[in-house]
This record gives sequence, C-alpha cells and structure tokens, in this order.
Amino acid sequence: MVSKDQAIGWLIFLVCVIVGIAYVGGFAVYAALRPWLIAIPVILAFLLVLGIGAWIGWTMATTPPPKPIEEIEAEEKKEEEKVEEKVEEEKAE
Repeated sequence: MVSKDQAIGWLIFLVCVIVGIAYVGGFAVYAALRPWLIAIPVILAFLLVLGIGAWIGWTMATTPPPKPIEEIEAEEKKEEEKVEEKVEEEKAE
C-alpha cells in the first residue's frame, strides 16, 4: 500500500505526463494552435516570476527593520551582568 504522499506524487507524475503528451500532440496536429502553445506557457512563466518578485517586495516592505547591532550587544551585556550577579549572590549564600 502506498502512503498519501506517494499517491499524490503518482498523481502529479501522471498529470504531468498527460499534459506533456497533449502539448506535443497539439504541436503535431493543430498548426493553428502553435503560437498559443508557445505563448501561454511563456506568459504563465512570466507572471510566475512577477508574482515571486511581488511577494519578495511585499515581504521586504512589511517586515520591520532589525535592531541595530549596538542595541543587541547592550542587551547581551545586561543579561551577562545579571547572570554574574546571580552567581555572586549564590556564592555569598
């Protein structure tokens, strides 16, 4: 018995093989469709690239900037001082 992931993998594989055969068959049989058989995948690929670029831009525009390194170092120094104080208190007891 195959797992759910394997079944989905086989389904994706079969769909891709069928679409590939139909694509090549469209070139062989329908000469009038040849320009569209080239244009549609190119348009879809171009839109995919634009979509990825838009997503990256949106993510960069909406993500807050990181803290300056000086603030991070100051926080780490404070934490180290607190740890040292606790160690000294434990030694005093």
